[in-house]
Amino acid sequence: MDAVRLIAAGRHALARSAAAWDIVGEAWQAQALAQGVGGWLAVTGPPELRAEARGLGEAGGRGCGAIDRAALGDGEGLAPEQPPRAAQLTGVADVRQALLGLQALLGEVGIALVGVACATDDESLYWQCIESIDAADESSDRVRALLRRMAVRERGSASGVL
Repeated sequence: MDAVRLIAAGRHALARSAAAWDIVGEAWQAQALAQGVGGWLAVTGPPELRAEARGLGEAGGRGCGAIDRAALGDGEGLAPEQPPRAAQLTGVADVRQALLGLQALLGEVGIALVGVACATDDESLYWQCIESIDAADESSDRVRALLRRMAVRERGSASGVL
């Protein structure tokens, strides 16, 4: 499935999430998607984006590691054996739209996690949220860097300079 569709599915699933652990599960899904999109672009994306894309993939991987998947199964969220939505990634047809959507998803994840962290008395859940907020912010920074690099490339090609 194309990245833009997977990102839209992730945004929809996050919007439907009501339970705290469901939101944490969707944060994990978003990081897996960041890892997948970054990895895809690092291998098949425009050459000038590949190094930054590799950084996004690595940040997404660290973000997945920041979330205790076993704890997700204890709540009403994602069961630990369920594969990430990102496993369905087959391509990134529109790089700009994928990155803009991923940036929006990561921002929404961060906001949702702040809400969960502020509302919980469960120390484990609180720290899961704090670590996940930090990971989403790092991944979002990587997406922003890719979008900036694309803008510079497009301005250069518009002026005839590459």
